[in-house]
Amino acid sequence: MKCSVCGGEVRRAMTDLPFKTSDTSIVIIKDLPVLQCAKCAEYLMEDEVLRWVDEVLAKVESATELEIIRYAA
Repeated sequence: MKCSVCGGEVRRAMTDLPFKTSDTSIVIIKDLPVLQCAKCAEYLMEDEVLRWVDEVLAKVESATELEIIRYAA
């Protein structure tokens, strides 16, 4: 698969990504499987991973400032 940004090779990788869920809340998801460009670091998430992320982020309490969650399929 080729990167839509730079044309580089896209490969499966594990990464830690931060998600801002409100003005005062950040959730870091560790060991998230992504498709990442080896050249420019652009990344994509597969549909099932994105659904999991959406479900997890929807459950974060509004008073949370920082939460770290490990990906679990």
